[in-house]
Amino acid sequence: VQLVESGGGLVQPGGSLRLSCLASGDTDSIVTMGWYRQVQGKQRELVALSRSGGSINYAESVKGRFSISRDNAKNMVDLQMNSLKFEDTAVYYCYARRGSIFWGQGTQVTVSS
Repeated sequence: VQLVESGGGLVQPGGSLRLSCLASGDTDSIVTMGWYRQVQGKQRELVALSRSGGSINYAESVKGRFSISRDNAKNMVDLQMNSLKFEDTAVYYCYARRGSIFWGQGTQVTVSS
């Protein structure tokens, strides 16, 4: 499975960005797709996950501001990020699990005035 992210960039506090991730390759039976983020020097942390059964999980820090959506027919997962804060600055990684875990290359999101 290959994962390619797009949509990162620079945004002012309070602004919005939308990240997209396209999965290709052996995408059959992907169970979970979602997003993690990592700040240099810190551990990678969960942002949002979408499971095949329809359940969704968000990190407490992004609840009410971020929204994950998944299109199984297109093998895509998006992350709509609103009301962005300085502390949302990180490299965002697309995640997929099909037995094994797969990661995208990451896309930088910088929130700065």
